[in-house]
Amino acid sequence: MIGTSSTISVSPEIMSGTPVFAGTRVPVQTFLDYLKAGESIDDFLDGFPTVSRQQVIKLLEEIGSSIADRAA
Repeated sequence: MIGTSSTISVSPEIMSGTPVFAGTRVPVQTFLDYLKAGESIDDFLDGFPTVSRQQVIKLLEEIGSSIADRAA
C-alpha cells in the first residue's frame, strides 16, 4: 500500500486514495465530520466498528503533535 502508517492508509485501490483508518475502508474525514457535528468518539465507534478506539486516539495524538510542531 502507498502511504501506509499504523493509523492512516492511502492507496489508490482503497476508496480511490482517500485517507482511511488503516485496515478499514472508513475515511478519516468521516471521523472529523462526526466531531464537527458534535458527536462523540463513542458515537463514531458505534457506527464504524472496524475502527478501534486505539486508532482514533493515535490519530488525535498525531494531529496534536503536528499542530504543536507547526507552532514551534
